[in-house]
Amino acid sequence: MPNETTRIPLETLIEQARQASERAYCPYSEFPVGAAVLAKSGKVYTGCNVENAAYGSTICAERNAILQMAAAGERDIQAVIIYTPTEKVSAPCGACRQVINEFGPEARIVSVCDTNDRLDAPLSELLPHAFGPKNLQ
Repeated sequence: MPNETTRIPLETLIEQARQASERAYCPYSEFPVGAAVLAKSGKVYTGCNVENAAYGSTICAERNAILQMAAAGERDIQAVIIYTPTEKVSAPCGACRQVINEFGPEARIVSVCDTNDRLDAPLSELLPHAFGPKNLQ
């Protein structure tokens, strides 16, 4: 980034993900996560993790942002940026990878943290042989 689809610098998206992490509700794990989803339209949707005492009702930052994107009527993800306030990056969990695949099987995934550690890869590397909408045709 930037590329022909958008002119939003990667550092701006990272800062948006970082800011989203500050709004996380994580009293159980104390692990705040923020995400910024860049839609192919060029709009950015942010989300944070929101935990729940019934742990299965918790939602990850990535899915939170993607659901906001979908609720706004967007259907195509260009990139997902994930921030954690840690020394090592955290890749998206399996559930998040599956939801990213629904809207962006070729999406760029960038995970950052408080050090120079970084993951930057297409989703297809993180979720090879994915099951998606094309499998249902």
